[in-house]
This record gives sequence, structure tokens and C-alpha cells, in this order.
Amino acid sequence: MTPGLLLLVVVLVAATAFGLWRRVTDGRIRGVNPAGKEAIPEHDPTPRLTAGELGDQLGERATLVQFSTSFCQPCRATRRILGEVADLVPGVRHVEVDAEANLDLVRRLDVMRTPTVFVLDGTGRVVRRAVGQPRKADVVAALGEAIP
Repeated sequence: MTPGLLLLVVVLVAATAFGLWRRVTDGRIRGVNPAGKEAIPEHDPTPRLTAGELGDQLGERATLVQFSTSFCQPCRATRRILGEVADLVPGVRHVEVDAEANLDLVRRLDVMRTPTVFVLDGTGRVVRRAVGQPRKADVVAALGEAIP
């Protein structure tokens, strides 16, 4: 096998593996506690967001926060899904944040791409997050952890 052909095969295998990994992980809602450890209440490592930071009111029971950009195609579908869930569950609000206009918040929350969705409880504590377009059923399930 020639070196060029070998390089082509390696690149194709790596690209396929990356694509499969991305397909499996994209949009999956996951927890936010570091290393899966339980948080100590007085030293809670999970971030909290306020209405002032988001530029909109928090939901009474929970808030779905979506970081978007103007050029993000999956953000439109995510906006629709989160809006439907917020309309479906009483006391839940959907807030969309422009990632380009809120870079300090993007850095603080480690938002690497859009859409990124955070599920907040009634106090504004981040309970779950998803990178990519989440499924509606997964969002509803994540609200179960945010709403007592």
C-alpha cells in the first residue's frame, strides 16, 4: 500500500469515527456537576443565572435557556421545540440569548457552539445542558429534574 493511500484510509476512518461520535452525542441532555460528584450546598459548583444576566424573566418553576446565533440553522428548530415545551408545561419559560452579544456569559458557561440549551430550576440554578438540537422528549424529561 502506498503512503498516500494509507493516509487517505486513516483520514477516512478518523472522519467516520468523528461523525458517528457527533451523531450519538449531539443534542443529548446531560448533567452539569463536575465529575458526577454531589454538590456541597454551601459550595455549589453549578452556575446560577439571573434575569438580569439573561435579559428576560426566569420561569416560575423552570427556565429553558437557549444560546443561539443568527447563522445557526439548528437554532430555529430548537427554538420551536423549546417554545412548545414551555407552552406545554405550566410555569416554564423559554429564553433565547444571542451568543454573539453576550460573550462574557458564553465564556462563563463554556458555550462552545450553538445551539446550547440550559435547563434551570426555579431559582436559576443550571440543572442540565445540551449541545446541539435536543429532542422534545429529552427536554420534557430534563424538566423533571428541574421541577420538584
